[in-house]
Amino acid sequence: MTPAQPVRRHRIAVLALDHVVAMEVGMPFAIFDGPDLPYELMLCGRTAGPVEADNGFSLVATHGLDAVASADTVIVPAFRGYLDGAPEDAVAALRRAHERGGRVASICTGAFALASAGLLDGKRATTHWLCADELARRYPKVQVDPTVLYVDAGDVVTSAGVASGIDLCLHLLRRDHGAAVANTVAREIVAAPHREGGQAQFIERPPTPPTKTNLSATLEWALTCLDQPLTVAAMAAHARLPLRTFARVFVAATGATPNKWLNAARVDLARELLETTDATVDNVARRCGLGTPANFRHHFHRSTGTTPSEYRRNFTVVRF
Repeated sequence: MTPAQPVRRHRIAVLALDHVVAMEVGMPFAIFDGPDLPYELMLCGRTAGPVEADNGFSLVATHGLDAVASADTVIVPAFRGYLDGAPEDAVAALRRAHERGGRVASICTGAFALASAGLLDGKRATTHWLCADELARRYPKVQVDPTVLYVDAGDVVTSAGVASGIDLCLHLLRRDHGAAVANTVAREIVAAPHREGGQAQFIERPPTPPTKTNLSATLEWALTCLDQPLTVAAMAAHARLPLRTFARVFVAATGATPNKWLNAARVDLARELLETTDATVDNVARRCGLGTPANFRHHFHRSTGTTPSEYRRNFTVVRF
């Protein structure tokens, strides 16, 4: 009888660039390094040896860039110098891994390393919401989506900020071995197998209106009337401008149409009420002027990627 051939283990290289975010380095090891999973995890630096983490202590990389170039999956956590992209030798290793058919992934600002290697060109991708505009500015060929927890573009996968690296790794595990295996690992590490909503629910929004304009009095008045059936015509009348002139001046002053501004202001008020009060969803819908609970849920989900109830569970302010 021919002896059974050993199962080849899928090699995952975690590339720790200088000043790497140590928390994110640990995520792939926590998820893929179980004794019953067919993975081989390698902590890689530009060379084998110490790698300084962002909080001052050092990690020890057991492998260098050759292991990155030959890996089946490469995961790049965030690192402090992300605005400059990855160093040239790391870029070359990432490209070789991808050209060989390897899967390449990033956590948080690790996306800047993939973008600097050209691996995100023409693809939809994400990063931490605070850095999304900068990623889009520096790499205009990348289709940046700041609202999601992760983007799976097949052989290139990117995730949003910090903890969404767990979502990304569980997604990759689910892709490789199915939901049951991923759910088991999620339970072991006390994580949600699949989080509802995207990154949009975490994005901080500037106060409305953000700056003083010649429409400031009208904007401030409108914020006191959000629970009423406020119309663009009523806002134009308050500003003492013809409707068409008002619409043109409004876009120039705020960057949004009056209706979009009103909807965003109402959703922002709803977020505040959900975070800080015990008001029912029906009551919140009425107080923010989004009409019926069904209409409120529709607009809230479209803006934040989650439901009012889920948002409240995530962001309720605890009062002592």
